[in-house]
Amino acid sequence: MKILMVLTSHDTLGNTGRKTGFWLEELAAPYYAFKDAGADIVLASPKGGNPPLDPKSNEPDFQTEFTHRFEGDAEAMAQLANTVRLDSVSQADFDTVFYPGGHGPLWDLAEDQHSIALIESFIAAGKHVALVCHAPGVLRHVKTPEGKPLVEGRKVTGFTNSEEEAVGLTDVVPFLVEDELIAKGGIYSKGADWSSYVVTDGQLITGQNPTSSAATAAQLLKQLAV
Repeated sequence: MKILMVLTSHDTLGNTGRKTGFWLEELAAPYYAFKDAGADIVLASPKGGNPPLDPKSNEPDFQTEFTHRFEGDAEAMAQLANTVRLDSVSQADFDTVFYPGGHGPLWDLAEDQHSIALIESFIAAGKHVALVCHAPGVLRHVKTPEGKPLVEGRKVTGFTNSEEEAVGLTDVVPFLVEDELIAKGGIYSKGADWSSYVVTDGQLITGQNPTSSAATAAQLLKQLAV
């Protein structure tokens, strides 16, 4: 089993002067779910190399057993420091793809033509696509083989408007994940803020927030085993 994980290369939080990037736990928890299941994992990002870590995700309040394990894992850290360029990967080489969140993807991956085409190719090939927290926002321009928005008529979730408000970034982000999924015709649902909530609709698996990352990965593995 070979799994592609796609991370952001974007490190600037709008015009705030603050840094952003990928959310560490949303990489670490799925990474070990996949690794412990025997998967071969490839990390990719638009620019390749070492993707930016959202510094807030490495604060003590947000560290978990998985983030500690990742940071103490020389092999994992080496992989992270040398992500492959997204435009160099092919859907044909992987069984599935997983997108961790963090705010960064809203700026780059949501508009990245390679990411859009990659997701479309996974769907066309009948493979699963899983995304957590802000990452479902990267589906905004993804189309079905018939040319309709991928999320149209599909059950989805993602970072909620109220969660965005709670972190004070409603007016900073380029778009709100909840609003965008609904605008594209998604059948959006959510759990309580900061609780684990995962939705599966056919090939598409989405998780609401950082707390949902392990459950999203577990759901993906369950689907792959069917």
